[in-house]
Amino acid sequence: MARPLSRRTLFQAAALTATAVSAAATGRAVAASNAPAAAPRLPAAWTVRPFALEDVTLGPGVFAGKRQLMLDHARGYDVHRLLQVFRANAGLSTRGAVAPGGWEGLDGEANGNLRGHYTGHFLTMLAQAHRGTGEQVFADRIITMVDALTEVREALRREPAVLSVEGRFGRAAENLRGSHQYVDLPPAVLADSPALTLSAWVRPAHDAAWARVFDFGDDTTRYLYLAARNGNGVPRFAVTTSGPGGEQGLDGSAPLPLGEWSHLAVTLADGTGTLYVDGTAVARNTAMTLTPAALGTLAHHWLGRSNFPADPVFAGAFEGVEVFSRALTAGEITELRDGRAADASTGRGDLASYAFDETTGSTFADASGRGLDATLRRTWGAPSHPGFLAAYPETQFIELESMTGSDYTRVWAPYYTAHKILRGLLDAYSATDDGRALDLASGLCDWMYARLSVLPAATLQRMWGLFSSGEFGGVVEAVCDLHAITGRAEHLALARLFDLDRLIDACAANTDVLDGLHANQHIPVFTGLVRLHDETGEERYLTAAKNFWGMVVPHRVYAIGGTSSGEFWKARDVIAGTVTDTTAESCCAYNMLKLSRALFFHEQDPAYMDYYERALFNQVLGSKQDRADAEKPLVTYFIGLTPGHVRDYTPKQGTTCCEGTGMESATKYQDSVYFAAADASALYVNLYSASRLTWAEKGVTVTQTTRYPEEQGSTLTFGGGWASFTLLLRVPSWADAGFRVTVNGRAVPGTPVPGRYFGVTRTWRAGDTVRISVPFRLRVERTPDDPSLQALLYGPVDLVARHPGPDALRLGLYGNAGLSGDLLPSLTPVPGSPLHFTLDGIELVPFAEGTEDPTHAYIRRSEPRVIFGTSDSGVANPARSDGTTLLDEIWAAAPFRDKGALVARVRSAVDAWVSAGLLSRADGDTVVGTARRATYAD
Repeated sequence: MARPLSRRTLFQAAALTATAVSAAATGRAVAASNAPAAAPRLPAAWTVRPFALEDVTLGPGVFAGKRQLMLDHARGYDVHRLLQVFRANAGLSTRGAVAPGGWEGLDGEANGNLRGHYTGHFLTMLAQAHRGTGEQVFADRIITMVDALTEVREALRREPAVLSVEGRFGRAAENLRGSHQYVDLPPAVLADSPALTLSAWVRPAHDAAWARVFDFGDDTTRYLYLAARNGNGVPRFAVTTSGPGGEQGLDGSAPLPLGEWSHLAVTLADGTGTLYVDGTAVARNTAMTLTPAALGTLAHHWLGRSNFPADPVFAGAFEGVEVFSRALTAGEITELRDGRAADASTGRGDLASYAFDETTGSTFADASGRGLDATLRRTWGAPSHPGFLAAYPETQFIELESMTGSDYTRVWAPYYTAHKILRGLLDAYSATDDGRALDLASGLCDWMYARLSVLPAATLQRMWGLFSSGEFGGVVEAVCDLHAITGRAEHLALARLFDLDRLIDACAANTDVLDGLHANQHIPVFTGLVRLHDETGEERYLTAAKNFWGMVVPHRVYAIGGTSSGEFWKARDVIAGTVTDTTAESCCAYNMLKLSRALFFHEQDPAYMDYYERALFNQVLGSKQDRADAEKPLVTYFIGLTPGHVRDYTPKQGTTCCEGTGMESATKYQDSVYFAAADASALYVNLYSASRLTWAEKGVTVTQTTRYPEEQGSTLTFGGGWASFTLLLRVPSWADAGFRVTVNGRAVPGTPVPGRYFGVTRTWRAGDTVRISVPFRLRVERTPDDPSLQALLYGPVDLVARHPGPDALRLGLYGNAGLSGDLLPSLTPVPGSPLHFTLDGIELVPFAEGTEDPTHAYIRRSEPRVIFGTSDSGVANPARSDGTTLLDEIWAAAPFRDKGALVARVRSAVDAWVSAGLLSRADGDTVVGTARRATYAD
C-alpha cells in the first residue's frame, strides 16, 4: 500500500473532504508539514504520478546555480510592494510601499489593467522555494502576503473606510491612487447660490491631468469643477451649462507640488472669478456670467471624482473643505490658508464644511449646520460577491461581458489575473497548510461562479474567443485542483464554464486551427482540459489536448524548445519564415512544459519528455540571466532568434507574465526528473540532473550524481532498504551514438532504443549503483521551410554562435565529419570551458548561458566545396532545387561502419547526381577519389 500523501502534495494527488477544508479555513492551520491528508487519491486516469518538490533535492549543477539566483530574488524583494496594489484597491494603507511598476503599476502598459497577476506568480515562487529548500523565510513571506490579502478581501466586502493621515493642521483623509474612492456630498450643496467660494487643502500624490478636487454637475454638460491639474498641469476652475465648449474658466500659473500641502480657493460673484493658490490670486476672469444658480439642481456633488468617466480619480489627501455662499475677500482667503476655518473670521463654510478629522468609518461630518454629512464611496460600488479579491475594480470583469472586440487598454485578461492569484493561493496553501489561503481561493472561485454561471452560453463563448481581453490562462487547471480538495459541485461546474467549444471541437477532431492564434492564451487552456478530463472522465478533453500538443511539437517549435512569433502562431512547419526579434515568448515554453508533463501522466510517450528536456535545458535555462538581483528576476519575455540578437532580461518595464513564469520555472527545476508508476511498480528517470529522490513509499533514496550535460552520462546510487521495481531510464531520441547501462559495474542486457525508455527490473539494495552512458554527437536541425537555415545541437544542448549581427553566419560543418556522422570533429573545443567550441574563429556556446552577448541561434549552412576529412576536392558542392546538396545526401546515410562504406556511399550518390545532370563525370570521379584518400575521425 502507498504511504498517504502529505497535504503538500494535494495538487499532485490528494483530495480532502469538504468537512476538513471547512475546519482548516477557520484559521491558520497548524498541521505539521508532513501531516497526511484526510482522503488521498490519485486521479483515476493517471498511470504515473509525480513526486513532491520536497521529495527531490537538487544537487550541484546548472539547475541549482540558476535556482540560487532566483532564491536570492525571492528573499530580497519587498513583498509589500506587491501588496501595494491590492491594499490601494481596497482603500487600505499601503504602508509607504511603492508599487512594482510595469504591468503592476497604474502608469505601465494599459494603465495597470493586469495588476495583481504578479503577486500570484510570486506566491507560487515562494511556495515552491519553501517546498524545495525547507527554508522558513519563504513560508514567513507567504504568511505575510496571506495576512494582507485576507485583510484586503475583508476591506473590499465593507463600505470603504477613511484612511486618516496627518494633515496641514490636524487630521486629513487620503485617497490612495488606485483606490477609486471619492467623497459623495448630499444634493443641494450649492443651494442655487448666486455667489460662491470653494476652499480646500489638498496634497496631490500624482500628476494625472483632470483629477478633480470638486466636481458638481449632472453629466458632461452642466457642471462646475476645480481640478488640481488641467491638460497643462496647472489648477483649473470651470463652470458651464453647455459642455466643455462653453466653459468659463480660470487657469493657474504653476503646477501644484506633489506630496506637499497646497491651499486652493475659488471665488465667484458679480461676473468675476478668482483662483487662489496658497493665498495668492493666480488667475482672474471678469467675464464669468455663470453662477451656481444658473446650473439649477445638480445630481452629483463629488470631491475627488469627475463627471467625465475617463478622468482619473484624485489621488492625494483632503483637509479643510469649505463651501461658502459668498465670495470671500482676499484677506479672508489668506486666513483660510493660515489656519482652520473654525478659527478664522470667516467661520465654517455656510453651504458645507468638512474638517476630515474622522479616523474611522466612511462618513464625514458637515459643520455648516445644514446636516450635509458626506460619504466615502468607490466609483465602482461594491463587489458582486463577498469572495471577490483583486488589485483593481470588478469593472474589468463586468465590461468584458459586453465586449464584442478586443481592447486590452480597456479590459486586459481579468480572468487570467484571477487565475494567477488563485494559483498562488493554492500553492501557498499546499506549502504552508494555512487554511486562510484556501479560504481565499475558494471564495475567489465562488465569486467567479456567481458571475459566470448566470451568463448565456453564447456570451461565454464570445468572451473566451476575444484575444487578450478574454484570455484566462490556466484558471481551469487551478479550479480543478480546488475541486479535488473541496469536492464542491459548483467548483467543477465553474471549470466547465471556460470551455471554448470551437477550439476544443477542432482539436478533438485533429483539425489544425492554430494559425493566427495567440499562443500563450491557448496553451494553458489545454492543460486545463487535461485536468477537466481527470475530474469528469470526458475523453473529448484529453483527446483535444493530445492532438493540440502534436500540432505544436514539432511543427511550431524552434530548436531551443520555444514557440510563437510575436506571441502568435503562424502556419504549420513555417519556422525559418517566422524567426524575428520577438520569437519564443518565455511563457509559452513554461506552459508547454506543464502540458507535456500533464499528458505524460496519462500516456508515457517519451516524446513528451524529449520535448521537456529540449525546452528545459535550453530556453527555460537560457531565459534566466546569470546574475542575482533583489529587485528584478532578470528573465526574458521574448527570445529573439535573429542573427546577433541580444537577450533582454528586463523586458517591457518589468513584472510581465514571462518574468512571473520565469520565477516559477526557476524554483521547480526538479519537478519532472522522476515519476513513479501509479502502482509503484516502476520509477521513471526522465531527466539526467544532479538530484536526490526520497521515495518514502518504497523506503528508498536515489541519488543522481552528474554534471550533465557537461558530462555525457549519470550515476544513480540507491540508499535505504530493499525494494523491487523497474527502473525506467529515458533514452533520448537524439542518443543514436549509443546508450549503455551498467548495474554495479556489469552491463545490463538489452538494446536501448532512442526515443524510448530502457527498463532494469530487480530488487534494489542500498549501495546499488547504476551507470548510464549517453554519448553526444553534434548534429544539425534543419528548418522545414528553409533547409539551409540550421541549428546546431550537441546532445540535448543547443549551441549558439556568439557574434554580432545583423547578417546570418555562414558556416560549413562537413569538412572533418566522422564516420559516425558526428560533426563535432569540425569544431575545436575551448580548453577549460566545457561545451564551448570554436569554428572559423567564432565561439559556439550553450544557449542556456544567460548572458547579454549577441548570439545566432540559427546559422546559414554553407558548404561551397566537397571536402572529406579536411581533404578539399576543389569541386563545387552541387545542390538540388530543394536546397539539398551532394554532401547532405552522402552524410544522410551515416553512420558508416568503416571508410569503405563511406566511399561506397559517395560513389552511389555521385553516380545518381551525374545521371541527373547535376554533376559532371569528371568532377564526380574527383569527388570519389578525394573520399578514398581522406582520413576520417571515428
